[in-house]
Amino acid sequence: MFKLFSRSSSVKEKFDFSALKVDMHSHLLPGIDDGAKTLEDSLELIRGMKALGYQKLITTPHIMWDMYKNTRSIIEEKLDLVRKAVQQEGIGIEIAAAAEYFLDEHVMQLMEKKEPLLKISGNMVLTEFSMAFAPLNVKDILFEMQMSGYQPVLAHPERYVYLQHQKDFFVELKDAGCLFQLNLLSLSGGYGRSVSDLAAWLLKNDFYDMAGTDLHHTGHLEALKKYQPNHQFKDWLNTSKVLNTKL
Repeated sequence: MFKLFSRSSSVKEKFDFSALKVDMHSHLLPGIDDGAKTLEDSLELIRGMKALGYQKLITTPHIMWDMYKNTRSIIEEKLDLVRKAVQQEGIGIEIAAAAEYFLDEHVMQLMEKKEPLLKISGNMVLTEFSMAFAPLNVKDILFEMQMSGYQPVLAHPERYVYLQHQKDFFVELKDAGCLFQLNLLSLSGGYGRSVSDLAAWLLKNDFYDMAGTDLHHTGHLEALKKYQPNHQFKDWLNTSKVLNTKL
């Protein structure tokens, strides 16, 4: 007699991150922001990402001049260190680096000096702004970024929960040509109910163009190992709108 339910049917399948192929938002370079502290931390996180199914990691340390005064040379030096260690360990994953730019006067100065910004792919630049309030000049900075030839990518818009009753702000940024990046753990409640609700609304209304882990530490990694995407995310993942595999 056939069993109606097998033991395996009661066990939820792990999400296969190889469907995304590329993670384009993480903090894996050691000792330069609030991500990995040591090279050993970096390698542990990278091994974990490889085990999840990722084939390429574009790590994005903060450039936030009040806190993390990172420059191209600092980031490239750390990237070289991590790449050599990954090769020596035989982990077998591609590592690249860009940056997560906080939209402030420092970014404006970089563009005024025509210093090239670090890009995640093509002309795409990952950006963020205050989680507490929307700066008055954020749209001006994004416009200047576009005029300088860059494609702004807004990191984790769902985490700006103070905008949940001002959704026209998101509409204006999208209409102006900004790309939107979802934090994977936002949908599963990793940042709280308000964030997951806003993420669901943005996903439903077709704002997102790519997804990232925003991986900082082993706590994030453990949460990703248990990740169970909802049907809305799965439907989005099966569309041609998701840019991760093209990065």
